[in-house]
Amino acid sequence: MAKQDVESEVTGNVWKVLKNAGDSVAEGEVIMILESMKMEIPVEAPSDGTVASILVEPEDQVEEDQVVAVIET
Repeated sequence: MAKQDVESEVTGNVWKVLKNAGDSVAEGEVIMILESMKMEIPVEAPSDGTVASILVEPEDQVEEDQVVAVIET
């Protein structure tokens, strides 16, 4: 299986993690929600697969382009 990194599109805080390691996801499905400048920013799965790992927790600070999860495709 190939692994694909899921990156944050913005600098912000992790507000809610919706998927856990081992969960199946479809392309475009929301894995977590970030909060940036009072806006909720969804982080979506870039492809179908299984969540291999979630690398952040709620309230963590993330930077733009930071890897926040890994998906096995």
